[in-house]
Amino acid sequence: MSKVFIAFQANEDARQIIEAIEQDNPEAIVDHQPSMVKIDCEGRLDIRRETIEELMGRDFDLQELHLHLITLAGNVKEDEDVFSLVREA
Repeated sequence: MSKVFIAFQANEDARQIIEAIEQDNPEAIVDHQPSMVKIDCEGRLDIRRETIEELMGRDFDLQELHLHLITLAGNVKEDEDVFSLVREA
């Protein structure tokens, strides 16, 4: 398998999204840079609405990710509950 990645703006609004990704993907490597946070993971990275909502303390629509998104690599699979990046061998 190869890696997938996603990068967000390094701002307060994206902080809980990044924390949720770290919680749900313990194998992910998080690289905090001055203007962005890049998250790499081998094969698959899942972003779960429920985890983000728990951290934010409010309802969250996964489409809100796009407000803070810089770039991504991998095949996107998404529904109302999970936004996934997948690399299939």
